[in-house]
Amino acid sequence: MSLAVVGLDHANRDRSNRRFEMALCTHGEPIRLVREPKNKADENAIAVVSARGIQLGYITSLRAALIARWLDAGEAYDAVFQDAGHSAAIIRARFGGGSLWLPPERDDVIWDRSEEGGDSFDWGC
Repeated sequence: MSLAVVGLDHANRDRSNRRFEMALCTHGEPIRLVREPKNKADENAIAVVSARGIQLGYITSLRAALIARWLDAGEAYDAVFQDAGHSAAIIRARFGGGSLWLPPERDDVIWDRSEEGGDSFDWGC
């Protein structure tokens, strides 16, 4: 499944820049999902961390409610960076074993960021 990673504009505790880290991520690069059950904003919070150990943001709360249960139950997963959007990063994840399928890198999207807050591709977030 493809998942939106939100919170790109918030600073990390170590003051690293999430957008800069997203720009360094490459298509298919491994990422980690880290549960934060003591997160004050959302007990189902799942941080997304790059291969370099820098937090990119969080899985959206709607998806986190389901995925948190899987992670808490020790469900195996694979996750990789899929794409960078204007308002969210997109990752690809597979839970429960099996092979992770990653769509080919998109080169057909023409980014039009002239409209504030909008991508030319609607990621549904």
